[in-house]
Amino acid sequence: MAARYIGAHMPTKGGLGGSVRNGVAIGCTAVQVFTSSPQQWKSKPITDEMVADLQAAREETGLDSPLVSHDSYLINLAAPDPAKRAMSEEALSRELSRCGQLGIPYVVSHMGAHMGEGVNAGLAKVAESAQRILANAPESVTLLMETTAGQGTCLNWRFEEIAQVLDLVHGHPRLGVCLDTCHIFAAGYELRTREGFEQTFNEFDQLVGLDRIKVVHVNDSQKPFASRRDRHAHLGEGEIGADAFHRLVHFAPFESVPLIIETPEADEHHKRNVQKLWDWVNQGPPLEQT
Repeated sequence: MAARYIGAHMPTKGGLGGSVRNGVAIGCTAVQVFTSSPQQWKSKPITDEMVADLQAAREETGLDSPLVSHDSYLINLAAPDPAKRAMSEEALSRELSRCGQLGIPYVVSHMGAHMGEGVNAGLAKVAESAQRILANAPESVTLLMETTAGQGTCLNWRFEEIAQVLDLVHGHPRLGVCLDTCHIFAAGYELRTREGFEQTFNEFDQLVGLDRIKVVHVNDSQKPFASRRDRHAHLGEGEIGADAFHRLVHFAPFESVPLIIETPEADEHHKRNVQKLWDWVNQGPPLEQT
């Protein structure tokens, strides 16, 4: 059972509809976008024309996978400064609302960093904010906590932290996970060997549940194992290597999960990286998985 939804985070030149059309043109069956600038707090309102163009692009291309949005990099739900935290909640709430209008079911968020207040305090703030945001968000939209590399005071680099947030929100059905291969590798979870791959996902399943993973960011890592440094590399050209990604596209729990690349130099290399994933699909599973 190989992956069916493979794609990329596509630039929004030509609007969101353009992202879908351009993605499908390079072999994508899944697409992730920014619905607004990731470096700004403000966002332009969604218009009827934007909604219509995105829907038309899906119909024209036959893209049937769930679309994915990534929120602003400015958001920090664990911010010690109450004003910054309030701005973060407002911005993320607005993003979920925008995605409800656009028919995008998944919003990926880094959620936050505790900035010296401690992991437990930070996770408690993230959980409180997530509950408030989801209480007022469209029911068609699910918020996904992205696994991080653990740089600085970033939260959710350990699977236990994700489990703790889910426990604090009483297992809210619209709070899920976006797993990033580069991030978990840099955080110290092995993917390069069959044994390491199996152990990593068995641990995630035991602590969180594989069913909580709704999107996977598929990136190689420029930085070494357990470096806690987030630097993406082209697939098979970094520290993780090709074998892990070959296993990943044949990992049964991800058959219908969007696998999204966020590798560098999108205009020049997204097509190449997407094709690598399809090549691994077409090669069939590694011998260990047959």
